Amino acid sequence: MVVDQDQQWLLGCLTASLDPNQNVRSFAETSLNQASLQPAAVLLKQFIKKHWRENDEDFEYPLVSNEEKDLIRGLLLGSLDDSHRKISTAISMDISSIATYDWPEEWPELLPFLLRLISDQNNINGVHGALRCLALLSGDLDDKDVPTLVPVLFPCLHAVVSSPQSYDKYMRGKALSIFYSCISVLGAMSGVYKTETTTLVTPLLKVWMIQFSLILEHPVQPDDPDDWSLRMEVLKCLNQFVQNFPFLMESELIAIMRPLWHTFESSLQVYLRSSVEGAEDSYDGRYDSDGEEKSLDTFVIQLFEFLSTIVSSRRLAKVIASNVGELVYQTVAFLQVTEQQVHTWSTDVNQFVADEDEGILLLEEVVNTFGREGINAVVDAAGKRFHESQNEKIAGSSSWWRIREAALYALASLADQLVDAEDLGTDHANLAKFIEQLIMEDTGTGYHECPFLYARIFTAVARFSSEINPGLLEHFLNAAVRAINMDVPPPVKVGACRALLQLLPDMNRSVILPQIMNLFSSLTDLLHQASDETLILVLETLQQAIKAGHEASASIESIISPVILNVWVAHVSDPFISIDIIDVLEGAPSDVVKTAYEFCFDAVIRIILHSEDNSELQNATECLAAFISSGRQELLSWSGDPSFTMRSLLDAASRLLNPDLECSGSLFAGKYILQLILHLPSEMAPHVQDLIAALVRRMQSAEISGFRSSLLLIFARLVHMSFPNVVQFINLLVSVPADGHENSFAYVMTEWTKQQGKHLSLLRYLVGKYRGHIKSKSLVQLWPYYCQLDILNSPRSMSQAIGSRSYAASNGGITTRSKAKSAPEQWTIIPLPMKVLALLADTLIEIQEQVLGCEDEDSEWEEVDEVNVEGEKDLLRSSGASQSSKPSYDQLEAMARTFENQDDGDGDDDFHVTDPLNESNGGITTRSKAKSAPEQWTIIPLPMKVLALLADTLIEIQEQVLGCEDEDSEWEEVDEVNVEGEKDLLRSSGASQSSKPSYDQLEAMARTFENQDDGDGDDDFHVTDPLNEINLASYLADFMLKFSSGDRPLFDNICQGLTNAQRNVIQTVLNR
Repeated sequence: MVVDQDQQWLLGCLTASLDPNQNVRSFAETSLNQASLQPAAVLLKQFIKKHWRENDEDFEYPLVSNEEKDLIRGLLLGSLDDSHRKISTAISMDISSIATYDWPEEWPELLPFLLRLISDQNNINGVHGALRCLALLSGDLDDKDVPTLVPVLFPCLHAVVSSPQSYDKYMRGKALSIFYSCISVLGAMSGVYKTETTTLVTPLLKVWMIQFSLILEHPVQPDDPDDWSLRMEVLKCLNQFVQNFPFLMESELIAIMRPLWHTFESSLQVYLRSSVEGAEDSYDGRYDSDGEEKSLDTFVIQLFEFLSTIVSSRRLAKVIASNVGELVYQTVAFLQVTEQQVHTWSTDVNQFVADEDEGILLLEEVVNTFGREGINAVVDAAGKRFHESQNEKIAGSSSWWRIREAALYALASLADQLVDAEDLGTDHANLAKFIEQLIMEDTGTGYHECPFLYARIFTAVARFSSEINPGLLEHFLNAAVRAINMDVPPPVKVGACRALLQLLPDMNRSVILPQIMNLFSSLTDLLHQASDETLILVLETLQQAIKAGHEASASIESIISPVILNVWVAHVSDPFISIDIIDVLEGAPSDVVKTAYEFCFDAVIRIILHSEDNSELQNATECLAAFISSGRQELLSWSGDPSFTMRSLLDAASRLLNPDLECSGSLFAGKYILQLILHLPSEMAPHVQDLIAALVRRMQSAEISGFRSSLLLIFARLVHMSFPNVVQFINLLVSVPADGHENSFAYVMTEWTKQQGKHLSLLRYLVGKYRGHIKSKSLVQLWPYYCQLDILNSPRSMSQAIGSRSYAASNGGITTRSKAKSAPEQWTIIPLPMKVLALLADTLIEIQEQVLGCEDEDSEWEEVDEVNVEGEKDLLRSSGASQSSKPSYDQLEAMARTFENQDDGDGDDDFHVTDPLNESNGGITTRSKAKSAPEQWTIIPLPMKVLALLADTLIEIQEQVLGCEDEDSEWEEVDEVNVEGEKDLLRSSGASQSSKPSYDQLEAMARTFENQDDGDGDDDFHVTDPLNEINLASYLADFMLKFSSGDRPLFDNICQGLTNAQRNVIQTVLNR
């Protein structure tokens, strides 16, 4: 029988309790008594969770009485100063559990008691217990609690932190963690209560900076995890100050940089000895008694996060500008492969693939902030480290490769910035020569001797392929093909796949074809060995190989297809792997797709008809969609029985549209059905009425907004397909019943306007313009048929109302728990025509805003290089756009064409739609804000809503055209090269910087972007669809003009319900 350590301790205590020596017996009995208290405290926590609050989700009878609660609370507070820390921690957890229910309303004495306990330096155990308890409670503090706590709590915490002679590093670190929690809340509040939080923070800043400097100025010591944890808490607090109060930190940061630099340099030496060389303990994967990680790596990560925050701020980066070269040089040394990584990556290649993709945020921020100086610093540091590795290799060091691999890692991670930085003065000839020297230096070294260095060399070749000599690229292509086929360490094969991914698409066919058969064989063999992360990488490489050797891949389809399909069957529940396999099929020759169809079509149909696994259903649906997209009409004859195949496809659609099926399982039904009606229209025509009824039922049962939106897109497509007989389609909708609505037409239009309004701001950025294009155009196409059916003018239509949101008046600030039910959402009712016109106006507004952009200088969401901001201003001036004037219709139309065929390049499928973003009234929503100011809505008629959505579409296009000049946003960084290109384009068209842009100028800009493609891999039918040729701004404008001239009284009546922005953008169009 194996006895563990706890059992040995228990046996020892029991034996000692029988010892004749009184002292031994007493010690053993005390130990056993204390050991019994800790499990009791844990059991009490479980008891509190189940029996303390009657309305709680986990409540079980009996309910604890008020008298019993008072007794338990008193006993716990009296035991908080227990001398045994594990018991004290367990009691703190019990107090924290009760506090979530009772504090402060039913337990007001809790906080005063804890503050008294912290202040009692004669009771160290009590200070520990109070700190531990406050650390647990601090996570529940909100914007109401913290401002009142700061004056009384912070002096107590400062007394602990500033007294190293009285309190150990653990206790001082725990005090800092409480301080950090409070500062985080103040930082969150600063967005709304800037003056109030500044008043609170300013007096305490200097005294705390002194303590932070004292902690950081001493060199970091090895084998001292408590010291690492203490410094980490200091860095977390500093990070909060820098992020939320940079205007206060500007002067204070200069004083703290010297001790911070001491910590940075000394931590590197400890890190090299402990983590890289493994000569000392790095405490990797170990935790303290509170469950907090105390490894050296955790501290180093926090150190780099703080430095990245400083460098990313233009206000604060100047304090480090003079030392940026040394900062980068030291940073490269931190990038060396550690002993733990060598062990992990050698045994788990999937972890190597996952970790290899991690970027280097600090170096990226250096390049982004310091431009040419930052790039030079990175290249110089890599060169110095490369020469150091050469000296180490000559000296016979076994770890010479580490620093060289780190230098390559730094360069490869910043390859895009280095290659694209012509405007920053990068000498591409010297850069190419330098990179080629680095990658060719070790070609004679064996794969087994330095596998991680070779893997990095392959990755560097892929990242710098545009700069490297074609002869070298051919050499490394051949080397990568050989490496995949050889018995080499897995990391080398991973690097070879990454190189092939980049090199195959651009390599000359004459170079690829002699290797392609060998490559196919090697990759299919590798598929058998791959798993998880590596499997995805191999599939992506195989996809590129099939595209590069398209002719040869057809000749070995009998080998490729079974392997791919076996992998798909084995991972049918894994969405990521299944998507990659489907991508391989979509890019494969028709023979391969046909073989895949013959191999698994029946099995895929069975999965859809019978599986209850949502992941399997999703993947099988995408597989069917891929088959239809590739095979089209020919697919029906592949099985020899077209009618059977069509019945199978319809059965699958029926199951996916079953209201009883979970939404997650049907998530890609919209994409599948779109493929059916696009590629098999004649076969689907007899089933349109049944399809509409099924779609309506499924939409009404769907809980996922994105799923409803994907099904709604089918109706938009059907509108286009029925043109010019749209009235017949509307009659069909009217004839189909819908639960809770007059008919399906009423329901679809209500849902359509609701979805268009929700997703308007996401159309261009999340799912591309295709969805917004088709929906906005469909609203316009339906409009005249509303009129023909006398829908718009009828009382029924005007009473057929939908909700239009109206936001509640906000008192400002952060919403707390106490505000939870104060302002429920409200709606107004508007007629359908008014809603339609409002939607159209919103579309125009969006176009207009994209033209004019914004100049919100105080936004903290985006930071654009100043030179880029100036470039955008120059673009506006040179095109004659007044930054305070409205754009003309010609501007909107031409600039809309500019962006007409652009996409975001994110590679997302059109139906991977997330729920709409939550809308906020301002401020930061905390846990206590959950119910204070819910959204309010008004109900408006559906026509008004539709017109509002179309107006919003125009506004969206306008926003996209002129962009945004918000200097502080972190969401977008404009490349200076592109800005200069736009300037040149405008100058070449004769744009005056003081006049409005002419139609011809903007038309020229439109042509510049007309044929651009993002290569995001969207389905071909989105690319070839004639809808993409439509100029949406012009289309909407024509509709507005026709509607206003055709029935001006109705138009004016509907416009009364629109917002000012919507009316303005419509007026802009009418005045063209």
